[in-house]
Amino acid sequence: MTTIIFVCGIVASFLLIYGLKQMSSPLTAVRGIVVAGYGMLVVVLASFLYAFGIEADAEANLVVNLTLVLLAIAIGAGWAWWTGRRVALTKMPQMTALFNGMGGGSAAAIAASELFGTSSHGVVSMTVVMVGALIGSVALSGSIIAWAKLDGRMRKPWRVKGQSVLNSALFLVLIVLGAYLVFVTQNTAAGVIFFVLALALGVTVTAPIGGADMPVIIALFNALTGLAVALDGYVLQNAALMIAGMVVGSSGLLLTVVMAKAMNRSITNVLFSNFGDAAIEQQGDIQGEMKPVEASDAATTMRYADKVIIAPGYGLAAAQAQQKLYEFVQLLQAADVEVKFAIHPVAGRMPGHMDVLLAEAGVPYDLLFDLDEINEEFKTADVALVIGANDVVNPAARTNKASPIYGMSILNVDQAKQVYVIKRGQGRGYAGIENELFYADNCNMVYGDAKDVIGQMVQAIKPLVASDKAA
Repeated sequence: MTTIIFVCGIVASFLLIYGLKQMSSPLTAVRGIVVAGYGMLVVVLASFLYAFGIEADAEANLVVNLTLVLLAIAIGAGWAWWTGRRVALTKMPQMTALFNGMGGGSAAAIAASELFGTSSHGVVSMTVVMVGALIGSVALSGSIIAWAKLDGRMRKPWRVKGQSVLNSALFLVLIVLGAYLVFVTQNTAAGVIFFVLALALGVTVTAPIGGADMPVIIALFNALTGLAVALDGYVLQNAALMIAGMVVGSSGLLLTVVMAKAMNRSITNVLFSNFGDAAIEQQGDIQGEMKPVEASDAATTMRYADKVIIAPGYGLAAAQAQQKLYEFVQLLQAADVEVKFAIHPVAGRMPGHMDVLLAEAGVPYDLLFDLDEINEEFKTADVALVIGANDVVNPAARTNKASPIYGMSILNVDQAKQVYVIKRGQGRGYAGIENELFYADNCNMVYGDAKDVIGQMVQAIKPLVASDKAA
């Protein structure tokens, strides 16, 4: 039985790693998700074998074990299926945060079962158990807070005087309690206090962080969840948990580094600064004024342009305007206008968010270009169209040392001959700062819901394109 479970774990690990590799390219991403799903299915099926191996000498215990396994699978699969089918693409980061939290909670639960169970462990294994319990608990409660912030249920950072002292004190108490449980006795009361304080630490660490940094925090918690799972795998001598945990942990850490680098931030700065606070007022006064223009006028200008570069942001996703946008792009292409999409690493709420959104609308992958590939081309573009993006196109990141986002990698849309920005209103971006681009001489604002505005643009150039074809 043990051999079969071990082999299933190795097979599942291979499928997971292969699936992740396939996900590195948009062309094979769907296949990679399916392959990784098969790997998870193998692990779930192998979990049935544990029911026969745990005190299976008593028929009553076997029935109880099988009942618990089936109940857990029914609840988990049912919830995942229901939420997966109904969640909108704009809510995918929130869903990622919740599922990541569940992973951390599962790791913490395994650690709790080892701590309070009848199994005997040495000092090294018990130390690993306590570290896994701490990391998993922090990832669970922290991910829930991240979900609440992304979902708009917590609109402002929660900060108290002496926040760093509070977090340090909690961490120190947890270290002392963990040492007590490892070296003195596995006292139930002390164990319960440990988990309560670990959950509290996840809240106190995450609550002060501004909403602009939540995608980075989710990636960081993803890395922590993977680490906790790997540690539990070591204690349980489960190869699948160790391999999957290390893969998830390392990939989560890499994603965290990539996102932080794209924002020109350090992880320490993300955790302990007030960057995401909407009250930031450090960039100074901006000269000029915003100049509104009608959607039809902007569309006509793009129709007679030679090259148009589109920079999509979260506003496109929120308006569900991707289908209309591609219809507009096809009309421009029919008029022999060269059209490209410029994708910033943190456009939307998570890396890859815009790629998936546009792929869903049928936009060919060869029209999508990363920041490093497209940035130099803005100088040759007749028009840059910004849709619902803010901080990732703010030239203050290049020019204003007083700005909180100074040094952040941005799309150089301001270097195009003409810039049009589709925006619902004059509100600020997720970082809570004014965008200097909106006041530039070559920039005009097209106010309104992105789907409605792009629909007006489509109607404006349809007759122009039709007359061109007739001629």
